[in-house]
Amino acid sequence: MMTVLIVIGTSCVNPFAPSLDESGGDNVLGDQRTIEGLFQNFRYAYLFRDTLTYGRLLARNFTFVYRNYDQGVDVTWGRDEDMLATNGLFMAAQQLDLVWNDVILADGDSLTKNISRGFNLTITFNPADVLRAQGRVNLLVERPTISDPWKIVRWRDESNYF
Repeated sequence: MMTVLIVIGTSCVNPFAPSLDESGGDNVLGDQRTIEGLFQNFRYAYLFRDTLTYGRLLARNFTFVYRNYDQGVDVTWGRDEDMLATNGLFMAAQQLDLVWNDVILADGDSLTKNISRGFNLTITFNPADVLRAQGRVNLLVERPTISDPWKIVRWRDESNYF
């Protein structure tokens, strides 16, 4: 009789439907309380075109800055505009591949860091339209306490392909 109860009790467990993670963690891939985890989650967001994960990277007061070389000015936009632009990219691309290269500069303390790092980005819109870019980002990342996740406050794109 005990064997029948065990079989019935465990027969409802579906190994292809694991239970939900109710730990409250915000990180899908990396521990965003580490700088490497922040970059892992950034890469994950691009690879899987995941705007939810991407949004978790950005601070509420986030600013994106790039140089418009044709006009000779810096162009800046905030978090909302960046989320719209990134969503547009994610929707338009069939595939994105982001590879982070070596860290060129990492300066700061346990709550604020300025990180300069190279990257390679391949954007496949369709098999006949593939864009390859390489460049460098300069990120200011912050967190209120050491137990909080790092968030990107400012992203200065130091690439020259715009």
